Amino acid sequence: MKRRITQYVLTLTITATSVAAVAAADWPQWGGTPARNMVSAEKGLPATFAVGELDYDTEVYDMATSQNVRWIVKLGSQAYGNPTVVDGRIYLGTNNASPRDPKFKGDRSNVYCLDEKTGDLVWQFSVPKLGAGKVGDWEYLGICSGPAVVDGVVYVVTNRCEVVALDADGMADGNDGPFKDEAAYFGGSGKPPIEPGKADGDILWRYDLAGELGVFPHNVTSNSPLVVGDHVAIGTSNGVDYSHAEIPNRRAPAMVVLNRKTGELVAEEASGISDRTLHSNWSSPAYVKAGDREMFIFGAGDGFTYGFDVKPVEDEDGYMVLKELWRVDCNPAEYWKDARGKPIRYATYAGPSECIGTPVVHDNHVYIAIGQDPEHGEGVGALTCIDPATGKIVWQSKKIGRTISTVSVHEGLVYAAEYAGLVHCFDAKTGELYWTHDTEGHIWGSTLVADGKVYIGNEDGYVHVLATGKQKNVLAEIEIGTPVYGTPVAANGTLYIMTQTHLFALSEKE
Repeated sequence: MKRRITQYVLTLTITATSVAAVAAADWPQWGGTPARNMVSAEKGLPATFAVGELDYDTEVYDMATSQNVRWIVKLGSQAYGNPTVVDGRIYLGTNNASPRDPKFKGDRSNVYCLDEKTGDLVWQFSVPKLGAGKVGDWEYLGICSGPAVVDGVVYVVTNRCEVVALDADGMADGNDGPFKDEAAYFGGSGKPPIEPGKADGDILWRYDLAGELGVFPHNVTSNSPLVVGDHVAIGTSNGVDYSHAEIPNRRAPAMVVLNRKTGELVAEEASGISDRTLHSNWSSPAYVKAGDREMFIFGAGDGFTYGFDVKPVEDEDGYMVLKELWRVDCNPAEYWKDARGKPIRYATYAGPSECIGTPVVHDNHVYIAIGQDPEHGEGVGALTCIDPATGKIVWQSKKIGRTISTVSVHEGLVYAAEYAGLVHCFDAKTGELYWTHDTEGHIWGSTLVADGKVYIGNEDGYVHVLATGKQKNVLAEIEIGTPVYGTPVAANGTLYIMTQTHLFALSEKE
């Protein structure tokens, strides 16, 4: 395995104020940096573009009718794993509805490694389904994790409730690492092995969250790894069963930390989150250094956000656990109980929600909003600003509905999307709402701030481009043809927008 040195814009110890935006370079993990702030310092990105006419029979776009489009790549039929851009390669998750290799047939989940310049496939990692259906590995969903890439290793959470480390060069340079049985893995349990070729993924190590820790993912395992130093931290997606009535394993951790070089378990949270989980633990952790203390920030399935010390401690039973430093209730009190003190039932419009979007760290503050599975519809929400040094709420705004999105914080403003299709601009210090924009379509992805613009896509297949600032200024509303459930990413002068079926590389043409 060739060890690439990732173009990181941070050191292993990161201060809370040091990551205002990702420098004009790669985008190595979800949120760009461990601060998870959806902001890029890229310049010269297009304020408008045209993807060209779509032939719905062939699912091919006519490049001759496009504008500011470098290339377009066909994905599967449902793509949720947001792109990562590192060392001339793009990594993303999709399903197998448009097979790239005839030996991989039927419903599978794939990680694509693409050439950054051309969009050509370099290799794919094709994962068989668990066969559990909608219980824990929903049919045709594909990989929902945004990969993290550090030093030539790709870390990703698969649909099989496992964390895998892959060689960024794939099998082209041989079968590296201690894991050698890719053939059996590709074939699936109880099925004939599928021998890997040079265009297949190379597993270095894997950690089975379900088998080792009893994790029961609800619907799908959907978390993006956080890499800090020698650690990789992930949410586990542990949650309720398909009936939504029971939590199969209330003792399973909602978040764990692994050694990124060996895949060994370093620590797990032991705060009892799973016992209180409303639905699932789909959020991904962030990292902050507050004062002299480093901590993981985790938005949990019980509606609270937690600060955990990065240094594990041994509990009374001899297990290595993450020490809880603080927890903050991200639901206003009236979402839990009505005026008579009666509990409000979960999944009702006025009821409490969990944290699904990723917490964002910026300027010594943490920002996170609450929401629910989109299947539950719209409802009341809240955006909370937390001081990580004290674990106290700085401000909380109820002028936002439920959301599964991650916010962007830039130049004193917070840009936050909600599921109902609205994009809001708040003051980062006070929570004052400056403006709201209606995209008129449900929003699953997150805002990206780059080059003085706010990019956001919606379920109806439109990308909205707004100017940053306290005054609302709509720059463009662009029809892209298919639902946009992913989040735009900017890297090396190019804007990447992923729909359910295609990845678009966009840049201003001279």
